[in-house]
Amino acid sequence: MGGDIEIGMRKFVAPEIVFGLGAGTLAGRYAGNFGVRKVLVVTDNEVANCGWTDHVTRGLESEALDFAVFRDVVPNPTAECVHAGAQAYAAEKCDSLVAVGGGSPMDCAKGIGIVSTNGGHILDYVGVDKVDNPLPPLIFVPTTAGTSADVSQFAIIADTQRKVKVAIITKTIVPDVALIDPETTTTMDDELTAHTGLDAYCHAFEAYVSNANSAITDAHALEAIKLITDALPKVIKSPSDLQLRGRMMLGSLFAGLAFSNASLGAVHAMAHSLGGLLNLPHGACNAILLEHVVAFNFDAATERYRRIAKTMGLDMESLDDEQAKNTLVDEVARIRKSVGVTSSLGDLGMTPQDIRLLAENSLADPCIVTNPVMPALSDIEKIYEQAL
Repeated sequence: MGGDIEIGMRKFVAPEIVFGLGAGTLAGRYAGNFGVRKVLVVTDNEVANCGWTDHVTRGLESEALDFAVFRDVVPNPTAECVHAGAQAYAAEKCDSLVAVGGGSPMDCAKGIGIVSTNGGHILDYVGVDKVDNPLPPLIFVPTTAGTSADVSQFAIIADTQRKVKVAIITKTIVPDVALIDPETTTTMDDELTAHTGLDAYCHAFEAYVSNANSAITDAHALEAIKLITDALPKVIKSPSDLQLRGRMMLGSLFAGLAFSNASLGAVHAMAHSLGGLLNLPHGACNAILLEHVVAFNFDAATERYRRIAKTMGLDMESLDDEQAKNTLVDEVARIRKSVGVTSSLGDLGMTPQDIRLLAENSLADPCIVTNPVMPALSDIEKIYEQAL
């Protein structure tokens, strides 16, 4: 017989999902099914230049749907970016949103939807379950295998005044439809492939050890870890292999469904703090922090980390807990380095003088609440020092 499962009451939310080659071309059909009049397509210049925005808008044209394109999304989307998009949405008299891109366009589209139907400033909605009114129809086409904003109830927005990234968490912003086409990830370079893949890895790790885990999220998290452990190093070497791209996209999907419902932990709380203060790539911050947070958390979730290690193919049977912790931490570091992420946080621009503010902001992030053990300020500071 298997071990005990979590049978406490849990909810699980997810959009309608279409997975497979050509999924993005269905945006027009789904928008038509919603009976919309005009779509605002939210994207960024890089995605548009790769042709994926046109790939999606052709589907809108095939259904004779009117649309406008907002392509001014910046990495780590800001509150200002959200409001510029909301102004475009109103000016163009749109009634629905299609996001094409990675986490930045998708999070920006969620923010546009919030402001358009709820009013006020996007930062009014920071925290958990503060969005009362439903959003316009949201149809998302992800072009990276990592952020999982296409299936999650999270939106991460940069507050440029306070220099911190903030989280809006509510099932109100779960997209209506996620159209997931692995081919859209073939234009990512090695660095973006590694960063987004390791972001998905962190989603799965943190969801599995979250104190809000459930039997449903556990299954998704472990399958994501299995897929990404195998596929990520291989796809870096064979970037045009659609089977590998598909496995990464599926791993990202499973990790997203896990963390959207179980939430995250200290890795993401600390990465949000870093990204807000220093405008750093989110996936790189997560990747560098993961091994250090695993070491800190291990004693509070030993059996769960052992299960993660086993899923990764590590033999834990003969190891005591200290040996098991070191083996897992070393393997996480090895995988990170094997895909080219060899920098420290210091290499990315963090200084010792930043640590106190970064730690304070981390403890204010809602993701810290579901870490398996609640860290003290000094604990967060020490983890930053180790990753420096």
